[in-house]
Amino acid sequence: MKPPRIASIVIVALAALYFLLPLWATFHFSLTMVRGTWSFEAYRVVFADQRFTDTFLFSTVSALATILLGACLVVPTAYWVRLKLPRLRPLVEFITLLPLVIPPIVLVFGYLRLYNSSSWLPFTATVSGTNLLLVFGYTVLALPYMYRAVDTGLQAIDIRTLTEAAESLGAKRGAILWNVILPNVRPAILSGAFLTFAIVIGEFVLASLLNRPAFGPYLQNVGANRAYEPAALAVISFLVTWACMVLLQVVGGRGPGRPRSRLFSLPSRKRATP
Repeated sequence: MKPPRIASIVIVALAALYFLLPLWATFHFSLTMVRGTWSFEAYRVVFADQRFTDTFLFSTVSALATILLGACLVVPTAYWVRLKLPRLRPLVEFITLLPLVIPPIVLVFGYLRLYNSSSWLPFTATVSGTNLLLVFGYTVLALPYMYRAVDTGLQAIDIRTLTEAAESLGAKRGAILWNVILPNVRPAILSGAFLTFAIVIGEFVLASLLNRPAFGPYLQNVGANRAYEPAALAVISFLVTWACMVLLQVVGGRGPGRPRSRLFSLPSRKRATP
C-alpha cells in the first residue's frame, strides 16, 4: 500500500480506538455488578425499574411531539423564505442559530419568569401546560438542526419550477406544499427528526428545572446514587443515539429524487402500431 493510504488507515484506527475504548470500558464495568463473573444484572435492574420505562416513554412522546411541531413550523417557513423572501435568508438563519449560542438554562429561567403560577395564561399552572412548555423548549433547542436539514433538502430541488408547474395546473398553495414539496423533502425532514429525537432523549436542563419525569433527569439521578446501573444506562443511551445516527445515514443518503406527487404523474403515450 502507498504511504498516504497507510497513514489514513492509522488515523482512522486511532480515532476508532479513541471513541470505542471508553465505551468498551463502560460496557465491561456494567457487566461486573456480580463479583467474580460477567453478567447482565445491571441491565436487568435497569429494565426492571418502572421509572426507566416511564421516563423513557415520556421522553419518546415528547420527542415525537417536538418533531411534529418543528416540522410544521420549519417546512412552511423555509419554503416561503426560499420562494418569496430570499433576502431574509441570512436573518432567518441567524435566528435559527440562536439556540446554539443561548444556554438552555437561560431559556428555562425565562419560562419560569413568564409562565409561572401567577401568569395570565391559565394552562401554565397545570401539568399539561408544563408539558406543552417543555415541548416548546425542545422545539427551540432542535430548531438549528431541523431548519438546516429542511433547508438543505429544499436547496436540492427546484421549488420555483415545481410551484409554477403546480399553480399552472390549478393547485392551491397548501396543496402544493403538502403534495409536491413535502414528498421531495421527506428524507431531509426525517434527518432532522432523528437528530431531534437524539437531543430530546438526553436533554437534562429543561426537564429538570420544569420538574418533568424525563429520561435525562433520570439518568442524572441514577448516576448520582448508584455505580453499575449508570454504566448500563450509558450504554443503552449510546445504542439509542447510534440507532438514530444509522437511520439518519440510511435516510439522509437518499437524494430527494424526482417529484413523487400524483400531480405530475401523467400517463405515457404509446406509439400507435400500424
